[in-house]
Amino acid sequence: MAKLKIGGTWAGVLEDVDLDSWTVPKLREEVARRSNCSPDSISLICAGKILKDDDATGGHGGNGNLAQVGVKNNSKILASRVSPQEGNLLRQEIMAEEERSRRLSRLRAAATALAERHADGSLPVEDFNIEVEDQSGKKVRLGSETDQRAVMMGLMLHAKGKRLIKQGNYKDALEVLSMGEESFSLCDPKVIELIDNVPILQIDMVWCYFMIRDIRWLSDAGKRLEMARVGIERAHGKDSFRLRLLQGGRYPELALHLRLDLLEGVVTYHSGQLDKSRKALDSAKAKFNQLQVPDEALSFLMSMGYKERDAKRALRMNNQDVGSAIDFLAEETTKKLQKQEEDIRRRTEIREQKRYGMTPLKKAVDLERLKELVSIGFDKELAAEALRRNENDTQKALDDLTNPETNSALQVHIESRKRKRQKQATETQIEKVVHMGFERSRVVAAFEVGGTLEEVIQRLTALPEADHTAEAIQTAAPDGSASSSAPLPHNVSEMLEQINDVEDPLDLSKAEERDVEMEDELSAVIVKTDALADYDIEVNIEGEAITEYLALIEAAGSSGKMALSR
Repeated sequence: MAKLKIGGTWAGVLEDVDLDSWTVPKLREEVARRSNCSPDSISLICAGKILKDDDATGGHGGNGNLAQVGVKNNSKILASRVSPQEGNLLRQEIMAEEERSRRLSRLRAAATALAERHADGSLPVEDFNIEVEDQSGKKVRLGSETDQRAVMMGLMLHAKGKRLIKQGNYKDALEVLSMGEESFSLCDPKVIELIDNVPILQIDMVWCYFMIRDIRWLSDAGKRLEMARVGIERAHGKDSFRLRLLQGGRYPELALHLRLDLLEGVVTYHSGQLDKSRKALDSAKAKFNQLQVPDEALSFLMSMGYKERDAKRALRMNNQDVGSAIDFLAEETTKKLQKQEEDIRRRTEIREQKRYGMTPLKKAVDLERLKELVSIGFDKELAAEALRRNENDTQKALDDLTNPETNSALQVHIESRKRKRQKQATETQIEKVVHMGFERSRVVAAFEVGGTLEEVIQRLTALPEADHTAEAIQTAAPDGSASSSAPLPHNVSEMLEQINDVEDPLDLSKAEERDVEMEDELSAVIVKTDALADYDIEVNIEGEAITEYLALIEAAGSSGKMALSR
């Protein structure tokens, strides 16, 4: 038995408390009884944590005991009184915050899992590859496998953070961007010093501080902006000279520099450095004016069939030059078509690689090396198996292919694998049909006869349930089999559709090992991100902020004192 020291609404000691049998609701009822109020109006806090009724059960119903929620002998518990409505509201807020925390944890875990699977050349579970590209769309590898994994994870989390910023969810965006910053920090600094993703992430974090309007971030914001300024200049070159060469004379970075100037102006204003603030804000204002799209140019591009957003982006990134904007839009269209073709080709390759299986180190068969072996006359499947066994070592694969004994062993393995896969495929189909409600023995007998899935369903629906031998099923159709060209009865068609909707049990086991929902969410963000997404910023909010802070500086200058922004 334990003693609990209660303070607050009722002060005293509860004795003879069995921590293994008492629950949070029971403790709440006891405190409420001694406080002469209802249990709904009592809030309990122990060790800085609000005690909830389902704490020890993870929110899945039922009640855990006090020991499970961390209450010990001589624990001090604060009891406060709230109205039943306030109590319910408080509990809802706590539940919402815990759900948010769980979701962010899942997001981090999903990004980690995706990066681990896609950074080392392993055969992907999905039908796509996640790869790091430069601004021209070329695949790049940065440093070691650890560096590549960290960069990939950082880029995914940064993209998700930017998506949350666009949705106006700055609090969650800040959390996700912090995860991305942590991922980038795992890289060798020399690997990422010439890419601008990290300094842009710093600017995005300070933008979240600004939109949340929390003055407590002021010191941290100043440091981040200093790092961003240095990092951008290192990556883009002095006066963006290197970026200008890469982008063919275009100005994609202008909106990004506008935001950087604005944020520097805000930070220096709140630090009391009015002259520095005015200089930064004047620079931001000049860039803002430069980014204003002329109505005539916009109308002209839209008359050519381009969407308003695309036309504005093209004009802003090309210094309002209509001819350059048209060239830019044409290039972007070509890149999108090429990307779609590349995605289709890569999905086809992944399906082919999955047929060959994984190497002992879980890597995919290298299709380029496979082409080399096929080009000199070797059977494709045989060559693929040789590469798979030898971790894509072409010379060792050649040795196995030219050695009669190992060549024969490769052929035997391939035939065995085919039989095994055919058996697995049949078992999967049997499970799907059984899932529709047919008796297993009847289904197995129907598949033993052979034929397509449609033919099996026709036999099962045509045969009386009492007779389910293979011989009876064989005679279910007039000619001993069902014609695949004959129209299916309506109910059979519906059954086939339902069977196709039933997931493969093997796929389900894989799904249980992965957070498919969160991984799909991250993948969808990546698909919508292009090489210039970091520079594609609508600057309406920035324009309003520039005007606001320049007015504050004027007011502070005329009155001789500082004035805080609302």
